[in-house]
Amino acid sequence: MPPPREIALLTNPTAGKGRGAAARGAALPRLRAAGLAVRDLQGADAAEAADLAAEAVAAGVEALVVVGGDGLVHLAAQVLAGTATPLGVVPAGTGNDVARYLDLPRRDPAAAADQVAAAVLAGRSRAIDLARESRGRCFVTVLCAGFDAVVNERANRMTWPHGQMRYNIATLAELRTFAPLPYVLELDGATRDLEAMMVSVGNGPSFGGGLRITEGALLDDGLLDVVVIKPMSKPALVRTYPRLFTGSVASHPAYEHHRVRRVRVSAPGIVGYADGERFGALPLEIEAVPGALRVLG
Repeated sequence: MPPPREIALLTNPTAGKGRGAAARGAALPRLRAAGLAVRDLQGADAAEAADLAAEAVAAGVEALVVVGGDGLVHLAAQVLAGTATPLGVVPAGTGNDVARYLDLPRRDPAAAADQVAAAVLAGRSRAIDLARESRGRCFVTVLCAGFDAVVNERANRMTWPHGQMRYNIATLAELRTFAPLPYVLELDGATRDLEAMMVSVGNGPSFGGGLRITEGALLDDGLLDVVVIKPMSKPALVRTYPRLFTGSVASHPAYEHHRVRRVRVSAPGIVGYADGERFGALPLEIEAVPGALRVLG
């Protein structure tokens, strides 16, 4: 009898306010019941988790399955980019946008694990693009570089309160003083100087739990979707925010959308966030890398 096919299961137990550990508890027995051998991995921190994932991939596991949110997907993408090893996702984070992209159950980790196991056993995966910064770091969802990134920076400096309320308070605090930012964009080599509330670079259509800022972005078209939100009043910015959840923001007169293979984004004092992670200070030069990541789902 041939040995069972082996995958690695990498968990962030603190994802989604502790949902990661519970999701692992639901997913692990389902994967094993499907006949898979599972390397059960948990790193003490992001660096150790990345090392464990890289070791498993180098050892030849058939897939790397992450139990967590978009931040853990981001970590796994750095390990898997350019390899033939596919990524599986058991959603357990706050936003879970990658799970949305892959049409996975977001509130039923056992069902997500069943889908992942079926895809592994059937040898069913597909290639999607990644967005890659010039120093090699990749992201799967959206890079935010404007008002939304400033809010993230403030929230990360706060020690109280916790959870979503911290971001709500940070948003209100930034609204009091935020002014349009001066940007320099290079879109496939064409340079533009402009003022904007935010600039977003999408590999996929949404971030932050379904905020469809780069509406229409496709995972496999070899292009980046660059969205500019042009200057507007603070009340208008607040009124426009709910339209992000439906994608109807794309029809707003302040919304500007470009599809490019490469973009360079510059703005003074701004740090970009991608996949919900602190990605790096601007300027950032980003290119689409077609078919760089294989995924199950």
